Amino acid sequence: MSRVAILGCGYVGLELGRQLAPDHEVVGVRRSADGCETIERAGFEAVQADVTSRDDLDSVPDVDAVVFAASSGGRGAEAAREVYVEGLRTAIEAFAERDDPPDRLVYTSSTGVYGDHDGERVDEETPIEPTTEKTEVLAEAERVAIEEAGSRGIDGTVARFAGLYGPDRYRLERYLDGPVTEGYLNMVHRDDAAGAVRFLLAADAARGETVLMADDEPADRWAFADWLADECGVERPGKRTTEERLAEDDLSAAARRRVETSKRCSNDKLRELGYEFAFPTYREGYRAAVAAFRDE
Repeated sequence: MSRVAILGCGYVGLELGRQLAPDHEVVGVRRSADGCETIERAGFEAVQADVTSRDDLDSVPDVDAVVFAASSGGRGAEAAREVYVEGLRTAIEAFAERDDPPDRLVYTSSTGVYGDHDGERVDEETPIEPTTEKTEVLAEAERVAIEEAGSRGIDGTVARFAGLYGPDRYRLERYLDGPVTEGYLNMVHRDDAAGAVRFLLAADAARGETVLMADDEPADRWAFADWLADECGVERPGKRTTEERLAEDDLSAAARRRVETSKRCSNDKLRELGYEFAFPTYREGYRAAVAAFRDE
């Protein structure tokens, strides 16, 4: 592998490009001119293209591997389907039909496809149970990435991300201000999310497979909030139970599903493949954010 295209080169994609660029030819693809300028500032080639447009994708050069990390921008299920399913399918067709097609695809998914498991551990062998229209779309996109890509001669890998955090996404106030609802946080630092994808490509690992990408420690929300407050030198936040949160009048349907969904994500497979985390738990991952908070 020497040439990689990152389609939808955003939060994780930019970091992935930065990690790959010293040793590989990297092309970052964004829909907007501003997005392309961000890619160029990160130090690698940018191509302005919409991943849902076959004509646009023709402007992306030939590569050995494609990482599909596009986002629907937080919009609803219909927009998600346009990007994650139809966009992914369009990308597979566009690259598979080239004279020099790639033989690898990594699709970045979400642990949201698991649904609720009552706080039990989940891994790649756990049946997925998407509970919303959007997570049903993500589950369908995972199938496209493995089955449809495979049928076109491209080995797909699903990188199933836990909750992303890192620079510009620490959200300290949410946990310091409280109240904090009980449950588990499954997290992965941006640098490790990108690093794990880079590792799978470099190691030529997990072709045709799914890999769950979470750090070593599913975090109890109350314990995490208390640790964060102690490290920041502020009073520990208030707590509330699941039942107390569900009884509140301002709870949206989406928020209710988040409160009712509980699981602990295992990274055993990623560890067994050989990946070494830069930030194995939130304690290492939040160190920079805590230091910045205390400085302020």
